[in-house]
Parts: sequence; C-alpha cells; structure tokens
Amino acid sequence: MKIPSDAKLQEIVHRVVQRIMRQGAQLSTSSSASTPQVGKAPTPAPAGSKAIAIGADHGGYNLKEMLGAYLKDKGYQVVDCGTHSRESVDYPDFAVAVARMVADGSAWRGVIVDGAGIGSCMAANKVKGVRAALCYDHATAFNSREHNNANVLTLGSGLIGPNLAKQIVETFLNTEFGGGRHARRVDKIMAIEKN
Repeated sequence: MKIPSDAKLQEIVHRVVQRIMRQGAQLSTSSSASTPQVGKAPTPAPAGSKAIAIGADHGGYNLKEMLGAYLKDKGYQVVDCGTHSRESVDYPDFAVAVARMVADGSAWRGVIVDGAGIGSCMAANKVKGVRAALCYDHATAFNSREHNNANVLTLGSGLIGPNLAKQIVETFLNTEFGGGRHARRVDKIMAIEKN
C-alpha cells in the first residue's frame, strides 16, 4: 500500500472539512427559524463517581447517543448535556456545558462530539481547569492522557466512525497520567490561566 504524501493528506482533510462545513450550513438553513434552546442543566453526578459528561451539537448527535449507551454498558454514569435532537444548534453551548461539569468536579471526564471536533475543543479549553484534546486515533488518545493529563476528549463525527470512536474513548478513559517530567509541563500549561 502506497503511503500518501503530507500534501495529499492535507488535501484530503481539507476536502472532508469543507464537506462537513457545507453539510452544517445546509442543516442551518433548512432548520426552523427559531433558535433551539440548550435546555435545563444536567443533573450532576454523585460525588466520588466516575461520571462522564457527554455533549454534542447536531453534527455529533448520533455518535454522542451511541457513545452514551456504550459508556453506560461499561458501567459509567453518563450525564448527557445535550443536544437532544438533530436540529441545528451551536456547538460552543454544549462544549462549555461539558467542560464546566469537569472543571467543577461534577464529572470525572468529558466527551464532546461535533462535526470535526475542533470548535468544541477550542470552546472547552476556554473553561478554567479544562485540558481538552481533539483525538482521532489510539495514539492521540493515549498521548493526551499520559503526557497532557487531558480531562476532556473531543471527537469529530465526520472524521471517525463509531468503532474507532469507541476505541478512542476507551483509551482516553483507561490511560493514566504519566506524571514526572509531564507534570512539570502540564503545570506550565495551567499556569497560563493565571496570567
């Protein structure tokens, strides 16, 4: 099998992202004129539980629903922060809802899904105490936990399928932070919030 060049990979990723953006724009224009409400705040998990806060926009709704059921089957308590339909919504609302639950200790970890995973990662990282990581394979999920002590995972539903998403979530939840030299670096990342 011939390995594509970096330029070819960038071209492929660009085409996929453009397609996702066009689909999102089509959904936005075809949805009703009223803006959907984020809804009531989710019920926090009991203290000490390994609750997972999960959220998505309309582009990530199907994958969120599948992952929520998968995590419940694995014995985790899942706190669904929405969205609760495929109606067009704004991803920052749900990314921030998940991130705040992780930041205030209501959830142990967070998982956010949108079309590409990028915007939700950016939004979640604006919440103090959150280290969100966009992961697209086993290696990035492992590294985000072992090296960066990430506490929120973002996924792009337009870029990965359900089986890969499950593997990424499993790796993310089961990988311990490495500490040591990595702790010093994470401390420097977190110090940025104080300035």
